[in-house]
Amino acid sequence: MSAVVETGAQTYDCRVAFAEELIELARADERIVAVCNDSVGSSNLGGFAKEFPDRLINVGIAEQDMVGVGAGLALSGYIPFVCAAAPFLTGRALEQIKADVAYSESPVVLCGMSPGMAYGELGPTHHSIEDLAWLRAIAGLGIVVPADPAETRAAVRWAAGARTPVFLRIGRFKVPAVTGDRPFTFGRSSCLRDGDDVTVVATGTMVSRALQAAEEAAAEGVSVRVLNMSTIAPLDEEAIRRAARETRAIVTAEEATVTGGLGAAVAAIVVSDRRPVPMRMLGVPRQFAPTGDTAMLLEHFGLTAAEIRAAAVTLARSDA
Repeated sequence: MSAVVETGAQTYDCRVAFAEELIELARADERIVAVCNDSVGSSNLGGFAKEFPDRLINVGIAEQDMVGVGAGLALSGYIPFVCAAAPFLTGRALEQIKADVAYSESPVVLCGMSPGMAYGELGPTHHSIEDLAWLRAIAGLGIVVPADPAETRAAVRWAAGARTPVFLRIGRFKVPAVTGDRPFTFGRSSCLRDGDDVTVVATGTMVSRALQAAEEAAAEGVSVRVLNMSTIAPLDEEAIRRAARETRAIVTAEEATVTGGLGAAVAAIVVSDRRPVPMRMLGVPRQFAPTGDTAMLLEHFGLTAAEIRAAAVTLARSDA
């Protein structure tokens, strides 16, 4: 059954679902701890801190130490959820993520809060559009980008029991519910809508917009398949190959830079399999964002349902 985004649907901050699920898990497993960088509020850890004051470690504004502490806790048998604003977790502590977590195979759950352009007017210093590209290059690190609250909860539950290094990209920009009761499976995409003209491969905040775009494209006679690519690493390569075989073009949509992100990963599979199809990668080009709120910035960079629809319809009608 295809997922549908209704006009005026209620939207949600996925950090709330993250925090609620973490508390539920912590009640059942005393090994679960939270580590943060003076971000109790922005990481939505207030409830966790109140219920488990001795299981929250606030290292202050010291992201490198934060990841190192998380790695030490993981290697000591704890299940640490290391939480910070995504630009600072990935930008300031990239070496520790590589060496202390991935290379050392420390089962740390890295939680990048408010990624993409969620911080809006605070500008490029606070935007996290490079994180997917940076982290994709690190061996042994899973990358998960939930599309809505239900998938956020499922990803948190999976991460708590996986005992493997993983990065969860937890959105702040509000999104509607789109995944329903579909199960989350690490390393696998979910087909939210089938189609045979064009495939849209979307992740995170772009999934609901891709579904809306598919509805609009259908009114123009274009059948659009929508894949929710919630795991960026390892990527669901078979779903990409199937899309290249069964549809005539692929559009990727991500609230991240197109340099090295989801679109680049999809393109690499299509090219390496010698099954080229026309592609359009929607995301942030290799430039810094202007000043504006998140909604304005998404529109500025063409990360809207209208632009996704336009890309899909254009490719479907192209003779390329």
